Amino acid sequence: MSPTSELNPYAPYLAGQEPLPVLTATPGRLDALACGMTREQLDASPAPGKWSPREILAHLADCEVVFCFRLRQTLAAPVDLPHPVIQPFDQERWAQRYAAYDVPSALALFRAAREWNLRLLGGVSASEMERVTTHPERGTMTFRTIVETMAGHDINHLQQLEAIAKA
Repeated sequence: MSPTSELNPYAPYLAGQEPLPVLTATPGRLDALACGMTREQLDASPAPGKWSPREILAHLADCEVVFCFRLRQTLAAPVDLPHPVIQPFDQERWAQRYAAYDVPSALALFRAAREWNLRLLGGVSASEMERVTTHPERGTMTFRTIVETMAGHDINHLQQLEAIAKA
C-alpha cells in the first residue's frame, strides 16, 4: 500500500482528478440517482451485508457532517501549537441507526453540509491546504488529504449507487 492510500484509502477512486469538481458535482449526481430509483430500489440491499441506496445516502450525510468538523478542526488549530487529532468513527455502528432516515432528509442534509464545506474550501489558501492533522487510524496527514479523501469517498459511493441503479 502506498503512503497516499494509507492516509487516504479512497485515493484510487480519485485517480488523479482534482477534488473540488468532484465535490461540487456530487450533490446533483446523488439527486439524479435517487430520483431515478423506486422506493423499493432505494430500500433494497444489493447483497447480504451491503447497504441499500437509502443507507448509502444516510452514510454520505453522516460523513459530510464528520468532514465539516474535521476540516474546521484542522484549520482552527493554532499553527504554533501541536496539530489536532481528528476523531475516527465506526461507520457500521452509525449505520445501525439508518432505518430512522429517509432519502429526502439524507439528501437535504448532505447538500446543505456540502455547500457549507464548499464555501469553506473556496477560501482556503495554499498554505492552509498543507496544514497538518492526525487521524488515529491512518496517521498524520494534511488538510489537502482530507479534501481528497472526501472526493474519493464520493466517487466510491457514486459508483455503488450507479451499479445498483443499472441492476
